[in-house]
Amino acid sequence: MAASLNNSTTQIPTSFGMDLPHYLLIGVFLLTVLVFIVLGTLWLKKYRSLERTIRDLRGGRPLGNVVSTPDSPVLSPASPCPVTFTERLGKEDPEEQTPLQGNKTRSVTTRLPWRPLQQGPRFTKSDLSLLQLIKAGKEGAFYKARMTRGTCKGHGMFTCKITKEGVTPKHVEMEVSIMRKLVHHNNVLQLLDWNSTEEPYVLIMEFVSYGTLRSFLQTNRDKLANDPELQSLLTIASYHIALAMEHLRSKMVVHCDLALRNIMVSRFPWEVKVSEFGLARDLTRMRSRRSSRRKHPQERVPLRWYPPEYFRINYYSFKGDVWAFGIVLWEMQTFGTLPYPNLETPEAVVYHICAGHKNKDPEGCRPEILQIMRDCWMEPYTSRPSFTDIVRILEDVMDNDSDYVDVGNPRLLETGGKDSHDSKRINQY
Repeated sequence: MAASLNNSTTQIPTSFGMDLPHYLLIGVFLLTVLVFIVLGTLWLKKYRSLERTIRDLRGGRPLGNVVSTPDSPVLSPASPCPVTFTERLGKEDPEEQTPLQGNKTRSVTTRLPWRPLQQGPRFTKSDLSLLQLIKAGKEGAFYKARMTRGTCKGHGMFTCKITKEGVTPKHVEMEVSIMRKLVHHNNVLQLLDWNSTEEPYVLIMEFVSYGTLRSFLQTNRDKLANDPELQSLLTIASYHIALAMEHLRSKMVVHCDLALRNIMVSRFPWEVKVSEFGLARDLTRMRSRRSSRRKHPQERVPLRWYPPEYFRINYYSFKGDVWAFGIVLWEMQTFGTLPYPNLETPEAVVYHICAGHKNKDPEGCRPEILQIMRDCWMEPYTSRPSFTDIVRILEDVMDNDSDYVDVGNPRLLETGGKDSHDSKRINQY
């Protein structure tokens, strides 16, 4: 009896010692799960708090994450430097910023400085006197116009865009918000007023004297072709277009429709203005870094101005605008000729671009501009220059033409001596 008791007492600690590793593993597992639960809870609270803060700043509308690197694409698949809403807001006019409210108090009136304000129908199409058609696009027509009575913010003459049927108010408001965000720039067509409350929707913009740059070059082709200073004139115009695109890049706006037909002329070549922001995208308002265009096959895009990466991987970026700028340079050198003129079908155009074929070198084009074109069409897209690089290159080219124009002050052409004569000669176009 005593022997059996002794045996049983010696077996208990032996069995417990054998199960101890199992208990330790279970304990470690439970502790790990608990840690993950705590961390997950803290992360979720932080995320919801941040989401509420963003909604407060935007008046109840959540904002997705935005990613930006120097010359990073709008649709970049990976980018390491997040740009927060407050960082972007801090770069805008401080007088229009609204202080951050508490999470429990929502600010209904808080809005981005460039967001379109809600407006009543201040004017309708019947209030406009349409004088001349400038151009007709896929979304609307541009006219030279004036008000039947009075003026529009002091402007007696202006350019107005009247949208076609099927364009939604949301689309118009997006275009308006982008134009307002670009604020004032000498080479961007400025928005004066708009009506997105009733059809047809109307945008009123500053007046331009000569319509589109494409029609201007086609109309004055004979005079310009015989001008010994033609390449200097085209270089100056290219420089101002590049300045406008550099401004768009600084505002995180991708144009997506840069073409000669979308550049307006007030005074050639010093006052050319980028216009038509119907396809433009504001990076700071995009919730996703992936393109959504293939989800909307009804949306037409200008194939002849689009880069190969768009057709291969559905990808458009700031470098896509650089590609289009190279096409614009080619158009200018050929007086508004359609890119890839020998290709008739969209399928042929897409195949031609994806196969790596380029437009033929224009006759008489100066070597510096020809090199910029080739740089704009480089692949991969990361090899292309930025608009800041292009501006600097064009400034160097213009410095070499300093006997014709002072880059620092082009308006000097309007005063005195030979410069005054050159100014009058150019204004005859």
